[in-house]
Amino acid sequence: MSTRVPTAGTKRRRSRAGEVLTLLGRRALVGVPATAAITAAVFWLASLAPFNPLALYMGTQYEHATPEARAQLVDRLGLNDAWYAIWGRWASGALRGDWGISRLFGQPVAQVVSERLPYTALLVGLGLMVAIALSVLLAAGAARRPGSPVDVLGLGLVHLAQAIPPFVLGLVAIAVFAIGLGLPAGGASSGGADPTPAGLALHLVLPVGVLAVTLLPWLVLNLRASLLEALESDAVLAARGRGLGESTVMRSHVLPVALLPFITVLGSRLGELVTGALLIEAVFSWPGLASATVSSATAGDFPLLAAVTALTCAAVFAGSALADACYLLLDPRVGDV
Repeated sequence: MSTRVPTAGTKRRRSRAGEVLTLLGRRALVGVPATAAITAAVFWLASLAPFNPLALYMGTQYEHATPEARAQLVDRLGLNDAWYAIWGRWASGALRGDWGISRLFGQPVAQVVSERLPYTALLVGLGLMVAIALSVLLAAGAARRPGSPVDVLGLGLVHLAQAIPPFVLGLVAIAVFAIGLGLPAGGASSGGADPTPAGLALHLVLPVGVLAVTLLPWLVLNLRASLLEALESDAVLAARGRGLGESTVMRSHVLPVALLPFITVLGSRLGELVTGALLIEAVFSWPGLASATVSSATAGDFPLLAAVTALTCAAVFAGSALADACYLLLDPRVGDV
């Protein structure tokens, strides 16, 4: 019986896979305790906030309740406990899948999250895809002819988008495209009807467009710099010397090299994507997690706020780790750091 000897390529792939697993393990060792610490900070800040948690919990019934009934409810809910004890109960329940009850929505937090998470994922995913496509087109057009009118106009639009706050851009979009052209200005459906695929697509036009524009500045500027560096490389000069056309050089030799650091940029800027989605959902009344975060913060719904915070932190840490892992897999020159 013959024994297959691993080839050099197989050994390299196994080594690279081991480096990726090591990277992900290291990031998990940082991300998990960091996420737990951030959720603990939410409950600590809640203990310092000038909210009356019992009044927020009872709503209009608070004024009509007797002092004895209030005291009994405070003891039953554990509102007089230290913030770290309240956080400990929430964290232990979250590990078992019980994230508590949302006081704002009157539902289990897990149900609120499961109902709203698909809307946020849809908005963020489409906004990021549109932003990536536009950034590649703008950056490639600008980098091919630095200093040309296309480059100057593209950079001017990018810097203008960078200077306008997302909520202002959203209000401008509503004024121009919703009031002026009749596009839906908010929500996921019209007249309280159940969302349909066609209705969702129409209601997504403005929030996705505004979110994509808010992401363009750092995407275009980073990709343009990478493209300019790749265009000056020896490999590109050799390709041009072989008589290849500019479009072929850009497609086969420049973009693959420039998109590698672009992947890391995407992972490192996920926090801004989350922040942008938060503002966009609030402006367009999109029924996602970001708008629930704003409502839970203003209403003192800290179980929901802590759960959304934990999910956001986990998404940012996971996105950054996966981006670096992809970079590690795609570029053999990079080692695990």
